Amino acid sequence: MIRVLAFLALLALVALGASWLADRPGEVAVIWQGYRIETSVAVLLAAVLALAFLLVFLWSLLRLALRLPSVMSFASRARRRNRGYVAVSRGMVAVGAGDPLAARRHASDAERWLGREPLTLLLKAQAAQISGDRTGAEATFTDMLDDAETRVLGLRGLFVEARRKGDAVAARAYVSKAVELAPGVAWASEAMLEFQSAERDWRGALAKLEQRVALRSIDKAAAKRQRAVLLTADALDRADKEPDAALAAAQAAVKLAPDLVPASALAGRLLAAGGKLRKAARVLEANWKIEPHPDIAAAYLDLRHGDSTHDRLARAETLARLKPRHPESTLAVAEAAIAAHEYARAKQALAPLIAERPTVRACLLMADIEEAEHGASAALRQWLGKAARAPRDATWMADGVTSDHWEPVSPVSGRLDAFQWVAPAEQIAHGRIHSDADAVIADGDERTVLLPAALDQGPESEDAPLAPASEASPAVAPTSARLTPAPLTPAPSTRAEPAPVARASVASSEPVAEPAGLGSTSVSPEPPSGERNGEAPRPMTPEAKTLEAKVPDPKISDAKISDARATGVRTSTGKAEATKRAAGPVVFPVARPPDDPGTEDVSLDDSQAGERHPFMSRL
Repeated sequence: MIRVLAFLALLALVALGASWLADRPGEVAVIWQGYRIETSVAVLLAAVLALAFLLVFLWSLLRLALRLPSVMSFASRARRRNRGYVAVSRGMVAVGAGDPLAARRHASDAERWLGREPLTLLLKAQAAQISGDRTGAEATFTDMLDDAETRVLGLRGLFVEARRKGDAVAARAYVSKAVELAPGVAWASEAMLEFQSAERDWRGALAKLEQRVALRSIDKAAAKRQRAVLLTADALDRADKEPDAALAAAQAAVKLAPDLVPASALAGRLLAAGGKLRKAARVLEANWKIEPHPDIAAAYLDLRHGDSTHDRLARAETLARLKPRHPESTLAVAEAAIAAHEYARAKQALAPLIAERPTVRACLLMADIEEAEHGASAALRQWLGKAARAPRDATWMADGVTSDHWEPVSPVSGRLDAFQWVAPAEQIAHGRIHSDADAVIADGDERTVLLPAALDQGPESEDAPLAPASEASPAVAPTSARLTPAPLTPAPSTRAEPAPVARASVASSEPVAEPAGLGSTSVSPEPPSGERNGEAPRPMTPEAKTLEAKVPDPKISDAKISDARATGVRTSTGKAEATKRAAGPVVFPVARPPDDPGTEDVSLDDSQAGERHPFMSRL
């Protein structure tokens, strides 16, 4: 709008001037070199204006002629720069897409059009990195050190390459130089903090952390957590030589991070060592309320030296009441009860955990209970087998590495506060195969007699009777589509004489499988080895009589014997052969070794034994 008004004003002035000249006509005469030139004032003004325009035009042509080489050079440089930036842009896209060939090609084009500019060097270095050319990348980063604008970038690239090669000395030198040139650079200060932590220079690391906080290169929450970790690490190193300083550092760490287990455990132990039992208990209980941990439980139980095992059990129950449904509370009470030889209390504590999904620690505790109560038994090995496949308990992990105790720095990456209390990834379990192995767990040094499995003739009623084992028949395994039967032995034409079913016995309260259809039946303890070798047997218990009364004793028909042959069940020719074979351990034709107990849960109640296995073992 202003330009339009200015143009209109100029046009009005020209019109006003022309009108003024028209109202005042005049003549102009010029005499020069004998010539006389006469004209009007208007014509003279028009000639002067035309001459002025002509001079301006000629001067412009002259300037263009003089500047033509530089103009052509500038246009060429502009074209090269445009092509170079296009190559840089495409090269960056290729680097991001992971195309090393295109990245190297565009980096070469960018270097040809732009020369050794910062963006060109960066693209060249990144193209060399994704191509695996470490030497070329290092050379490019070294070239960046010559320019002050790219020096810090070059140091970072050299630092990355040095760490990739495992050259800690060179990496430390590059970081130190970068911190000297640019103290506010986040990567350099963080790397220096990691180096100081790896060297266990906790006080230097704390000073560097404070510097990072002052430069605002780290947020307050992360700085608070790292300060607590560094204080805990310093307290752990000084706990033996300087307990007072270590206690002060541990208490400061607890205030900064109340959920940091190592800090609370160390503070509790140091307070207890100084006689401040109540304060130590409060520190440990506060951490337990946030997240129960075995280290906290161990420190809590060890508050007062010289306590009896029953006092420790009472303290464990006190701790468990703070988190009654947490697995760590259950495990802490169970461990204390086992130490106090109160195995019933330990079983009661473990019952909810066993019913849901027992972990390795729970299975091992059940194995300890079985060993303490009954010694070496099938139930003991069964729990040990379950522990081999049970879900792993949480442990300290950092970058895929597990540790029995907490460490402030990862041994793999050197990262601070890398260890976390997590459960390792579970391995895929083959439950179908393990179920076969569970069916054949038995003591190798004990005589084992098995009931024949029901033939696969479709679903049967729960009260359908089973054919009893013949007195002359050897121990056999149940037929299954997953089992590999042993070679068959032709049976004689005579019919086998039936024999009463042997009474079930076990060495512990652990559930033992029995044939389908018997329902839940309690079993009596196993007789001593002397009775198995022919000595006078122990009188039958009411439970055994109930079991014998439930199992019918019909004759084995010829049709049953034929069906048994078809399914892999072997028959014997006489009592002598049966006695000979029963003298040694039974070899079971299964797809998995007998020491693999399977995946089904084991209850603490003997009344559920009849629903676990397809046949009865150790009769």
